[in-house]
Amino acid sequence: MQRLRSAAMSDMVIAVAWGLDVLLGDPENVPHPVRGIGRIITALELWSRKKIANARYAGMLVGIIVPVIAYVCTAAIIWLCGLVNMWLAAAASMLLIYTTLSSRCLSDEARAILMLLQAGDIVNARKQLSRIVGRDTNELDENGIARATIETVSENSVDGIIAPLFYAVIGGAPLAMAYKAINTLDSMVGYKDDRYREFGWFSARIDDAANFIPARLCLIIIPIATLAFWPGRAVKSFAAMLRDGTKNPSPNSGYPEAGFAGALGIQLGGDTMYKGVVHQKQFLGDKEKDIEVEDIGKSMRLMWAVSCAALVILIGAGSL
Repeated sequence: MQRLRSAAMSDMVIAVAWGLDVLLGDPENVPHPVRGIGRIITALELWSRKKIANARYAGMLVGIIVPVIAYVCTAAIIWLCGLVNMWLAAAASMLLIYTTLSSRCLSDEARAILMLLQAGDIVNARKQLSRIVGRDTNELDENGIARATIETVSENSVDGIIAPLFYAVIGGAPLAMAYKAINTLDSMVGYKDDRYREFGWFSARIDDAANFIPARLCLIIIPIATLAFWPGRAVKSFAAMLRDGTKNPSPNSGYPEAGFAGALGIQLGGDTMYKGVVHQKQFLGDKEKDIEVEDIGKSMRLMWAVSCAALVILIGAGSL
């Protein structure tokens, strides 16, 4: 009976954390653990580069220390709250898990781009897009902006929704926060340029490992989510992931991108420019029609359906 109560409490904590993300998103000027993790990464990078001559070893050390700090600090906060009472510990877990989710933030960023394109303001749409992508945006036309936005919405459905929920279900707030630390490491140092090719190698690899299972859960979650709006396309979404999920240079992002492409009847991927250099990517999905600005809105609706489906499926599976 005690075990059932504990499981029910954990499920409630995760569900309420998800609800807070839906309602509040990421308010500006409010302290956020991920920003704290970012400052720790910056400080440790400077320290490790001074102390360790080999950049790869320095990066490995930082890549291990940061998730451990995130896990231990989160567990300590919850433990200290638990000394007061279980409800305070539950509230702390709920708030910490909430900070690892980004459904609302992702939707808000995509909506801002959509509104600018609908208003014909391509210049500011490019600037808005540059906030959430690493590619060059200055020369993108309306189609390119829409494609980049949809690709980002789909890829971040794993990083910002499915993966944090997955780790929250199997390991509570500490494991969800450790995952967020890994993800933040990759976004800050996991590049292949001269500065980070060696230093960020380990962080990029552990991010790939951390996202391996969540990305493949897309094979279940995205088709189910597709049923909410376009029931006839659920099978096409699944088929696109099976066929094209491994075509992306990333071992994980191809699955959600192919799933969204199949659900929307569009083709994602293709040549993409980063820092003035064109990177050739394979196409994902079938080009049943050209990408349109309104497809951004469709991708946002699908993202919300993915968020709901992930919550129900992962909590349900965790209760088995």
